[in-house]
Amino acid sequence: MPVAPTRGRLRPLGLDEVTITSGFWARRRHINTTATLGHCHDWMERVGWIGNFRAAAEGRLPKDRRGREFADSDVYKLLEAMAWERGPDAGAALDTITDAIAPVQEPDGYLNTAFGRPGQGPRYGDLEWGHELYCYGHMIQAGVAQTRARGEGALAKIARRAADHVCATFGPGGIEGVCGHPQIETALVELARATGEQRYLGQAALFVDRRGRGTLADPEFGRAYYQDDMPVREATILRGHAVRALYLAAGAVDVAVETGDDDLLAAVVRQWEATVARRTYLTGGMGSHHRDEAFGDDFVLPPDRAYSETCAGVASVMLCWRLLLATGEPRFADLAERTLFNVVAASPSEDGRSFFYANTLHRRRRGTVPPAGTDSPRAESSLRAPWFAVSCCPTNVARTLAVLPAYLATTDDHGIQLHQYTDMDIATQGVALQVRTDYPSGGRVTVGISSSPGHSWTLSLRVPAWTEGTTAWLTEPDGTRRAVAPGTAEVTRRFRPGDEIRLELPVTPRWIAPDPRVDAIRGTLAVQRGPLVHCAESVDLPTGHEVDAVRVDRSAEPVDGPQGTVVVQGELITSDQARDTPWPYRPLDGPTEPPTDGPDEPATPTTAERTGITLVPYHSWANRGPSTMRVWLPTTEPPVSPPAG
Repeated sequence: MPVAPTRGRLRPLGLDEVTITSGFWARRRHINTTATLGHCHDWMERVGWIGNFRAAAEGRLPKDRRGREFADSDVYKLLEAMAWERGPDAGAALDTITDAIAPVQEPDGYLNTAFGRPGQGPRYGDLEWGHELYCYGHMIQAGVAQTRARGEGALAKIARRAADHVCATFGPGGIEGVCGHPQIETALVELARATGEQRYLGQAALFVDRRGRGTLADPEFGRAYYQDDMPVREATILRGHAVRALYLAAGAVDVAVETGDDDLLAAVVRQWEATVARRTYLTGGMGSHHRDEAFGDDFVLPPDRAYSETCAGVASVMLCWRLLLATGEPRFADLAERTLFNVVAASPSEDGRSFFYANTLHRRRRGTVPPAGTDSPRAESSLRAPWFAVSCCPTNVARTLAVLPAYLATTDDHGIQLHQYTDMDIATQGVALQVRTDYPSGGRVTVGISSSPGHSWTLSLRVPAWTEGTTAWLTEPDGTRRAVAPGTAEVTRRFRPGDEIRLELPVTPRWIAPDPRVDAIRGTLAVQRGPLVHCAESVDLPTGHEVDAVRVDRSAEPVDGPQGTVVVQGELITSDQARDTPWPYRPLDGPTEPPTDGPDEPATPTTAERTGITLVPYHSWANRGPSTMRVWLPTTEPPVSPPAG
């Protein structure tokens, strides 16, 4: 399991306790295993990132080094994914790459291909942008994954030597600094959990407490960019670079849980609450700035400029999972579900060999197909690209899908808790159960008990927050059927083999309206069906139309269409031979028609074609070629005039 706290409200179940058997996530994980891991491996060989280690061992650096200063970290994320995968192919590839890395580690544990050699920058000479500690973080997490999934091996020993080096170099009496990109914190805590060595935890706590005390230089984006503007305990909201902020928050939760620091945990919960309330997209995506990959101000959530980086989605799931384990509160699983289905699942293509880096909610122009053999220099969404010059997202998706079963269920002294729904088998503490469902397409979740201890225990099922305003139903083994509200539904009894519990969730499409403080989407609507956000895509419109022609009728409820689509009623606005007007603004009490094009020319007529409009799950868009797309749809209602007075 990726997170194994020694304290907290809930205990996660590991890969040896949960098996995904079929359904949405089984298909995604199969593609990850059979296509994505090999794709990432091939590309890292092609662009030279794995070759950097061979070049280092052979004394060919810096001349032959390829990629950005943090390229080592993506090799480590791939190794983590391979470690979680149990197949022999992944194990063999892991060993081969590890054999290339091992000779590069120096006697004191230092290991990096971008710094420390003649012609390169000095060790830790650029804590703001060098990413040395960040790279260690991903290496250590890969080593922990190997230890937990396969037993301690060469990679785990390399990671532990690097962690010892970090403690010696940045511990008391050492360099009193932090990395510009948080990540080392979560890794050190997890290594402490895996080994029982508490100095790793102590070093992580030092890094968390040093953050926000001005140890890093002020960058062009401001000190909040890497969360060095104020101490973690004093912050009230997540800000700056979204991935950095979320990784730091996850590390702070880890430290808080292991040290019993309730004040630190409460600070992160407050930051999460404010961020979800004011700075999060409908998809669960985080980060509205392209230039600095950062959170914007409160309610600044433009759909067409949504950055919503895939890595931020992964980091959000990591944070939510930690908060869920610490508190037991289902709201954290709610956001994790939203983000998994609408950000993480949206990144890879159907074949698992191309990816979105950023996840826009409104694509105004049709994308261009990226060259198959060239890495993309840009992260902005157009079409999924096979690789990027900065390719942190494909490997982040790969490691998340590889370990996904460990994010689904937990246990405590009272029983078992189900947080995410897919077909899966669970066996733990004398209990064996099978979950069968067509979720998220359908809403029926059936839990069958095949083995149970002789005493009473509690089965808890999350009732998603998206069911608010509708009715969900729970049927117990004796046939009792009762309505259940969003939150947690519990069944406590002495279960017997053959018992069955059924949860019925109202998976029907619904209109979603935005908070009016989100200026960019005021007056629009979106559609959500269960946990899935839907969108209009131009390939489903009549030839010649783009999504900006769509207007939806809010008085007609969305209905299910074929193959997981949703159909809404609305209009397609068309203009014949449209011409620009001299000025695109007019007084509200002026003429309703735009001015004529000239003394003898009438204004261009605009017509509306009434039609049904097909919406597809957002995670599936752009799999059918170049298209335009939008999630938030204007309505057919005219603008509201101010009251007369």
